[in-house]
Amino acid sequence: MSTRQYKNLKGLKKENLRDNMSTLELALNMLAEATTTELTKVQNPQGLKENQKVANEGGSVAGSARKEIL
Repeated sequence: MSTRQYKNLKGLKKENLRDNMSTLELALNMLAEATTTELTKVQNPQGLKENQKVANEGGSVAGSARKEIL
């Protein structure tokens, strides 16, 4: 889900998305960011396409964790 789609889901207009996240949402977001950072260090992606692939992998890890929790 894009940032805009998530803001629409939460009914936010100009408010900061992170200020309106639950503790679990923040934790999963941090997991996605930390995972992406670690994958970037290991895979050393070059260019936009490779970086997008790594970002999607990091997001998938957090998505899997969310599905296990909920």
